[in-house]
Amino acid sequence: MADEIQRMPPAQDRPGYELPLLLFAGFRSIIDQLHAELARQGHPDGRAAYGFAMQAIGRDGATASELGRRLGVSKQAAGKTADRLEALGYAVRADDPADARRKVIRLTPRGLDSLAKSAAIFEELRAQWAAALGPERLRALEDDLSVIVPPSGFRLDAAGWFGP
Repeated sequence: MADEIQRMPPAQDRPGYELPLLLFAGFRSIIDQLHAELARQGHPDGRAAYGFAMQAIGRDGATASELGRRLGVSKQAAGKTADRLEALGYAVRADDPADARRKVIRLTPRGLDSLAKSAAIFEELRAQWAAALGPERLRALEDDLSVIVPPSGFRLDAAGWFGP
């Protein structure tokens, strides 16, 4: 990736609209590289929305309603995502031991493997950014973003945010 980074020319006075585009392009670049590597490691059907959903399901599982709230989508949309994860072998629905009327979506070993591999790949991608930018500049970028992004900035509802 370090060879793939094409630096934009520095600009003293970039128009304001470029900042969100650059941030989004950086996000997209990382996610695209993640999914390409996940495909090479046995998870060819990964999609960003599935990653957000698996994070929202977590180790403890979630009902479709909970999943919808966590992702910022309707219960029906969350159910469709859960259906797709189930069809791909990443999740299963099981009876809730606390309430037999409810179904809980749980990650399968395949789903947990995908999340574990994703975490390792993100570490590799971060290392590549550090090699390209320099570790100090990357840390400064992360520090600066953590000042700007509110504490509630780490949310899983990105897929719902881009939807209608």
